Amino acid sequence: MRISTVHVIALLLILLIVYTFVTAPSQLADTRSSSTEAMIPIQLVLDTIAAENDTVRTLYTRSIVGAGLKAGLRFDEKWKDDDVQAGPLPALFLREAANSIEMNPVPIGLFLGSHQPIASSNRFSGVQSPYFAKILNHRRAEHFYDEGSRRWTAMFPDFASVAACVNCHNEHPDSPKKDWVLNDVMGATTWSYPRKQVTSSEFMAILAAVRSGFRDAYRSYLEEIETFDEKPQEGSRWPGDGFAVPDEETFMAEFERQASPATVNRLIEQQQ
Repeated sequence: MRISTVHVIALLLILLIVYTFVTAPSQLADTRSSSTEAMIPIQLVLDTIAAENDTVRTLYTRSIVGAGLKAGLRFDEKWKDDDVQAGPLPALFLREAANSIEMNPVPIGLFLGSHQPIASSNRFSGVQSPYFAKILNHRRAEHFYDEGSRRWTAMFPDFASVAACVNCHNEHPDSPKKDWVLNDVMGATTWSYPRKQVTSSEFMAILAAVRSGFRDAYRSYLEEIETFDEKPQEGSRWPGDGFAVPDEETFMAEFERQASPATVNRLIEQQQ
């Protein structure tokens, strides 16, 4: 898929705006298009936000959970229970982001599912099942139109990238599969949107909503830390530096530092 130079320039300007103002309250963009506003294929939009999701999940999984376990931090599926002093596991971090995105007026959908889920509500069903079967075979994304939901949909393989994910699923009493190994396809992250193309304004709103979801998910973790008897130091330090976690701005700044160049490069590559 290729987009024109005009599209690339428009998207780069969008990214600059989103990166500057993503902390502002998300509102539904004025979707009335003008003759000068670029129309963006939804496949490019979904590919872009999926890549940003991979970046934030990898950052959280490796630099917060993986390093945190070594530093004495705890993470648990029941992290919100009053008697549990722990943070969310990576899949639950994504669930927090999905909950935030669902509350946003921008109609972008996010679902993390599996063929071997711990929670039955996360099992693939309907049209998603045959597409996920293809993903298990070729380990690449699948794009399709879901007639049932009337949404343009993209499923991206969710790999077992760190030992913490593998161990958690193998040791969980409700897990239907006990022999996960690193780099297995454990499921898929599914993004969807009701239109085949969006205006540049809509793309800006989608990016802002998704990044706001990531921020809200991390903020939920920091709020949970405030209930701990023994609180890790919160500021500019990371778990790799000791019993500490980065504050909200430090975490998001590192995410944006990692995500922004890749997003810009992806947009540039579309015109080559």
